Amino acid sequence: MRFESRGGEGEWPGRRQPSEAEDRRRVTEAFTALASSSEVHRVPELLCGACVDLLPVTGASISITGSRTARALWCASDDTAALLAEAQYTLGDGPCQSALDRAAPVLAPDLTGGPDARRWPVFAQQAVELGVRAVFSLPLGAGALAIGTLDLYRDTAGALSSRDLRIALLVRDAVTFAVLNLEAASDGLSSSDEAGVASWVDAAEADHIEVHQAVGMVMVQLGADPEQALDRLRAHAFAGGLTITEVAQEVLARTLRFRPEGDDDQPRGRGRLGDEGDGDRS
Repeated sequence: MRFESRGGEGEWPGRRQPSEAEDRRRVTEAFTALASSSEVHRVPELLCGACVDLLPVTGASISITGSRTARALWCASDDTAALLAEAQYTLGDGPCQSALDRAAPVLAPDLTGGPDARRWPVFAQQAVELGVRAVFSLPLGAGALAIGTLDLYRDTAGALSSRDLRIALLVRDAVTFAVLNLEAASDGLSSSDEAGVASWVDAAEADHIEVHQAVGMVMVQLGADPEQALDRLRAHAFAGGLTITEVAQEVLARTLRFRPEGDDDQPRGRGRLGDEGDGDRS
């Protein structure tokens, strides 16, 4: 578990730092105000915005996972945060995946070089191309059970200070509570508000279902287990410069089918000689 602070920012010698109780109160007030918002359909957006407001980060995203082979982006503060989450899901690698595997925070303060870049070389390169220099991934859930991640990024390299990390963990706990109480959050709302809640829950679930369904189809095509099928989807996405969601959509549209190792994955109508137009009849 990496909690080191490399010259933490925001901590000044001789200046009184807010206590943990004061930071906890600040986080609580921010999320309480968000929960009472009348714009229910904007709750995910507001939740990510609150994470960014409370911490010295550029952007944030929250992803929910149902299994190792399925993960859904619940909200993102900006396009870069969304692309960063999708890149990690496509690669199956990066701080987010490591945080899920370990059920522990994973902090990568400098993706431009050093140990962070060496640990996730392909992800680090893609992140830097997006303008991201540091990523901090915090698992959602309790104990060893991770139900998703809160992913924070910076456009400059640098570690979180000890106080910033403390606030980040408080924010993570607040986000976990929000995610675990989605159903309860809709109690007592008007029918229009309930529709708003359903719309963003369904949107996240749709992303989850697309990849999950594609994994199932590829399992049948290859006679493989779920992780092997997901690996083939990821490899095809990486080779074609696509996201795993885009590849899943091709599989579901039956414009792409997978063949056992040794055969090329082919779009429909572009098979090997003698296979033209055979498509996927499963």
